[in-house]
This record gives sequence, C-alpha cells and structure tokens, in this order.
Amino acid sequence: MARLTFCGGARSVTGSNYFLETKNSKILIDCGLTQGGEHCPDVNWRAFLYDPSTIDAVLVTHAHADHLGLVPRLVNKGFKGAIYATKPTLGFAPVMLADSQEIIAKECKNKHQEPLYSQEDVKQCEQFFHPVEYKEMVHITPDIRVRFRDAGHILGSASIEAWITEDEHEKKFVFSGDLGNPPTPLLAPIDYIEDAEHVLMETTYGDRMHEDKEERLYLLKHVIEDTVQKNGVLMIPSFALERTQEILFELNHLVENAIVPPIKVFLDSPLAIRATEVYKQSNEFFNRKATNLILNGDDIFDFPNLSLTLTTEESKAINDVPPPKIIIAGSGMSNGGRILHHEMRYLPSPQNTILFIGYQAHGTLGRAIIEGHDEVTILGESIPVNARIESIGGYSAHADQNGLLRWISAINQGNNLKKVFCVQGEEEAATVFADIIKSELKVEATVPQTRDVFEF
Repeated sequence: MARLTFCGGARSVTGSNYFLETKNSKILIDCGLTQGGEHCPDVNWRAFLYDPSTIDAVLVTHAHADHLGLVPRLVNKGFKGAIYATKPTLGFAPVMLADSQEIIAKECKNKHQEPLYSQEDVKQCEQFFHPVEYKEMVHITPDIRVRFRDAGHILGSASIEAWITEDEHEKKFVFSGDLGNPPTPLLAPIDYIEDAEHVLMETTYGDRMHEDKEERLYLLKHVIEDTVQKNGVLMIPSFALERTQEILFELNHLVENAIVPPIKVFLDSPLAIRATEVYKQSNEFFNRKATNLILNGDDIFDFPNLSLTLTTEESKAINDVPPPKIIIAGSGMSNGGRILHHEMRYLPSPQNTILFIGYQAHGTLGRAIIEGHDEVTILGESIPVNARIESIGGYSAHADQNGLLRWISAINQGNNLKKVFCVQGEEEAATVFADIIKSELKVEATVPQTRDVFEF
C-alpha cells in the first residue's frame, strides 16, 4: 500500500513538502522553506521526517523558495537522487537558491546561528537536475510515472500527475502545485487535468475572490497617476518571479502608449533582474499576445525611464532621485531585501504610496502594513506608517476561489475522484474550500495537518 506523508504545507501557505512512498520507491513532491516574519524561521532547522539518503527523486513544481528552498539542505544531508522539474524552473533554481542562501546567512549572523546550508550545497544541487517537458511521460522509478502539466502560476510552474502501480493495479494522484490566476499578461493558460482518484491541491485564496482582470490595469494606472499628482514615491514590494515581470510588462504598455505621465521607475532587486534574464530566454513558454509583441520587436521588459539597480551603490543612489518615482523591490512580503530600506525612508510620508500585488502571509511585515498598523518595526527601528496603502489582488499569481473550483471541477468530470486534500493555505481558507468541494462536488475533502499520513 502506498503512503503519503504531509511533511509541510499543511494548514500553511508555505513549506510545501510531501513524501510519497511505495514498496519500492520513495519520492518527494517539493521541498520548500517554511516562511513568515523571517525569510527562514527556525522551524526549517528541524530534522526531515524521512532519511534524505533514501529518497529516489524530488519533483519540484516551481522555483519559489517555499517549494524549492530546502533542496540544498536535503543534498547536504545525503540526498543523491534525481531532481525533476521543467526547464524554466531549473533555470531559475541556481539563482533563487543562491539568493536564498545569502538571505539565510545574514539572518543567521544576526542570531549567531549556523546557516541552514552553504553556497557549495547550492552548487551541488545542479548535478542532480533532470529537465522535463510539459506533458512528457517520465518513469521516475519502476512503479511511479509522472507527467508535468502547466499550472500557469509562474514561468515553468507545474501540476504533477502521478501514476502509482502496485500489484498490477494503477492509481492516479495529482499534486496541484500553485495554480495560476489566468488570464495573465505573459503566461500560457492553465492546462486543466481530466481525471484522478486523489488530489492534493493548494488553497491560498480558497476563501476569497480577486478583482476583475480588466480592473487591475486600471487600478495600477490610477495609483501611478495619483503618485505623480502628489509628487510622491510609489513602493511596490514584489516577488522576483512572475509578479515583477508582469508589472514590467504592464508598465511597458502604460508608458510606451503614454497612458500614464512620464515617471522614473527603478527595479531595485538583483534577484528579479537576474530572473528577468531567464524570462528573456524563455519566449516559447509565453502566451500568444506576449509572443506577438516580441516578434514585432518590442522588448517587453524595457521602456523609457526604467533603471535596473543591480549594485548596492546604485540602490542607494535612488534616494537622490527626486520624486515622483516608482520603486519595485523584493521581497514581496517585505520580510527581507531592499524594500525594507525604502519602506523605512518613505512609509512615514502621506504623499507616498505602498502597493501590494501579492499574498502577505501571517507574521510578515507586509501583512502588518496591509492590516493597517500605525507603526511597524523595520530592522530594529519603529517606523510610523502614514503612506497610503493599496492592494491589487488581480495581480496575484494564485487562483482565487472560483479559479480553484474550476480546476478541481475539471478533474471531477472523470467521475473517479475520491478524495481531495486542501493544503498550501491558511487553515481558514483551506477549510472554507474543503467545505465547498464537499457541498458542490459531493466529494470527500479534508484539511490535513503536518505529519498526517494517508494510505491508498
């Protein structure tokens, strides 16, 4: 009998890590950092719930740290199997993991703690990389075969279909990864899956809906116009993958078509700058609209008055540029990165604006700001929050409640769906969505806890 152990990602948006074992095989689906107020909280130092040296393979759904960020530690602890992911995910991985290690090292230095893993561990990961194509059938072990399907979340993201054979009987399990929020400016649509017996699915926005897709560009335009009118600074905490590239794409449209007034724009994130280079080499994964713009000679990630500030000196020089200006910087939840320095400088002024375009997890600085705290602590200092606070949920890379229901309903059409596990969402969101599955699809749904085991 096969067993699935929930090692992370249960009743939590972050820390995705699932252990699938059969009589002959042991594989992981994702091996991600648990994140919160810090990039790497202490929970990540706990021992794995399995022996890394016995794992045959890791299947990585996409390149965000909460799905990939513990892989170097896995290697450090003896893993020598194969790491399967799409070509873009493996292209991002060295950049994302190296950046993550640097952030972890800084946090550990402040806490007088040994880093979770080293840059050498990051480099060692690459020898185990095995790129796969979407819809390619891959035999991971003699009794497990898988197929990666486009999840539409970020470039290279995947849902994974897994067929497990035991005693000549085959069972199908689907792991959603993080599901996208179509239509997006850049990515191809979600590739819906037709059938499965058991599904493990994300529920980050299982209890809410996003704004209309048409409205998000209007809202962005309005915030920029307001910033120019007030002669202020617009801060956009942004995730290095997808959100940054989507915002650059939208700004390209607004600026080059003179829809917004001229304004200086700074991409102040070395990780996002490097990730954007991977995007520029991955045109074959874009949707038709973005591809046509590229074919017509448009550099979709460049426009007048955009500056890429790679070095620390260039970043500091942004302070000397008079407003109005836009600063896009990581991290997306304000739990690290250069955005902290800009928030310290610009949050106290009511003429400035901070715009959130992604999910803000419990315990993060971004969550505190968006919840309306009058004062927040940044790098040990108390900072008054007088800036205007805005949020555009339509730019979220996660499907909302309707999008999640559409995805699982497609699978249910095969009439073989027995059970759904709602994960990668806070407990309330996951519970709300589990209840929707039970009431609307008449399918068993549950919200597992860490260390729960399911046998099938």
